[in-house]
Amino acid sequence: MSPAPERRSPVVVIGAGPAGLTVANILRAASVDCVVLETESREFIERRPRAGFVEEWAVRALEERGFAEGIMDRAQAHEECEFRWAGERHTFRYGELSGRRHFVYPQPLLVTDLVRAYADRAGGDIRFGVRDVELHGIETDRPAVSYTDPGTGLRQRVDCVAVAGCDGARGVTRASVPAARVARHDYGIGWLALLAEAPPSSDCVVFGLHPRGFAAHMARSPQMTRYYLECPPGDSPDDWPHDRVWSELRTRLAATGARPLTEGRLIEKRVLDMHNYVVEPMSHGRLHLAGDAAHLAAPIAAKGMNLALHDALLLGDALVDFCARGDGSGLRGYSDAALRRVWQYEEFSEWFSEVLHGTSSGDPFKAGTAAARLRRIFGSPTAATAFADLYIGNEVDS
Repeated sequence: MSPAPERRSPVVVIGAGPAGLTVANILRAASVDCVVLETESREFIERRPRAGFVEEWAVRALEERGFAEGIMDRAQAHEECEFRWAGERHTFRYGELSGRRHFVYPQPLLVTDLVRAYADRAGGDIRFGVRDVELHGIETDRPAVSYTDPGTGLRQRVDCVAVAGCDGARGVTRASVPAARVARHDYGIGWLALLAEAPPSSDCVVFGLHPRGFAAHMARSPQMTRYYLECPPGDSPDDWPHDRVWSELRTRLAATGARPLTEGRLIEKRVLDMHNYVVEPMSHGRLHLAGDAAHLAAPIAAKGMNLALHDALLLGDALVDFCARGDGSGLRGYSDAALRRVWQYEEFSEWFSEVLHGTSSGDPFKAGTAAARLRRIFGSPTAATAFADLYIGNEVDS
């Protein structure tokens, strides 16, 4: 039996992550009606552990639209990072070189802010826990989205004029672009992602480049620290008990003059297989992908959430132009405009991976080229400025 049309809305946004919620807030602020569909509960999306670094251009863009109150009030601003290599510490002051900063603001906090802005303050329509989402007629001018209502178990349908696919790598929208080419790159390494109930042991991000494997320290709050350890991609978190984790972190992050690590209970352990992918095009008919539905950037350079926000800002404005003013030029150019920054960030992620993992690669050539790049960054003002610009993110697309 076909689902009964429940209502009509100009836009259906599928997925309530940073991309989907940013699009929804942009539409709501412009008085363009939309419905947000999310398979998980509100509690889940507001607690799901994810990235924590927001580039300054993204913060300023959110601030201009009134969506950055939480970031401005609570986020820590970082202007430097530290490389620990061959037993020495090398501070890299990218804020001085680029004039821009990172803001430490974990994704769950941003998601919570955006849900409150859209649903609680603006009265936006968001439906949690929906099941069996399906897209219909996206190649026509009368698309629709159907789903199973979690409360009644009945099929519902929302007719619309455009769909924003923001439901991540495993969502339904990515598979609805039949002519898409998926470009993928596998790094052949894993990262053990750790969250420790322990105060940060440094005031900045620390990258440890060690023959035993890469390691990283990233502050999340005054009481919590994110750590990463390079590991074989097939490892299980069970392979990494508490004592082994802290022993490896101490070894790989050791350097002359470095503060001892503050240890604590590990409340999260996940093994991430490092890979990137890009879906081209990001649009098909009336469906437009954003965030991880369209591309994935491994956390090597902390670009994923920033790319999602960039997509959402472009897509939200284009949808407003189309729905409120009948101007479809922004939607027609959306995929090409978004992909310019996507590929810029993907290229930097691959380049930076070679720097971070060269020392532990076991390949003398990779180790030698990584060392050459590091010496150039530390010794050449021109190279340092270029690296800082890519590390913190450009104001405009190149």
